[in-house]
Amino acid sequence: MKSNSAEETRKLGKQLAEELRPGDVILLEGPLGAGKSELARGIAAGLGVRERVTSPSFTILNVYVTGRCPLYHFDWYRLTDPEELYEMGMEEYLTGDGVALVEWPGQAAEALPADFLMIEIEPEGETERRFRVRRHGAFRKLNWDGTKT
Repeated sequence: MKSNSAEETRKLGKQLAEELRPGDVILLEGPLGAGKSELARGIAAGLGVRERVTSPSFTILNVYVTGRCPLYHFDWYRLTDPEELYEMGMEEYLTGDGVALVEWPGQAAEALPADFLMIEIEPEGETERRFRVRRHGAFRKLNWDGTKT
């Protein structure tokens, strides 16, 4: 899949959200500025979140409950010790009643569940992005391919 703008990236996220359900864990990988937070904003919009969605870089977790199911938006970029996640009750969020989005999952790979959807975002120019999507474990097959308008 490809995107040519932040707006298109949010649109892809919104389309993905149509297929997400409680308990799903989505991992977002890519360098700084790749569009992880833009994709997260689109997913939030697709879930019906009404709050302003910001990157949780300094808080590790933002929780949004105004959508059709809760959205747990993690950013592990500044994580110094995976133990911080366990202290905050991370298991409740990653296997709970909502959709969990994790930016920078490699910072605490040992804390990840067995079943998740990995989305790698690769910049291919100033505004162009390529998305590689892989299922892990028993994560179900999705019809999401970014072609809906």
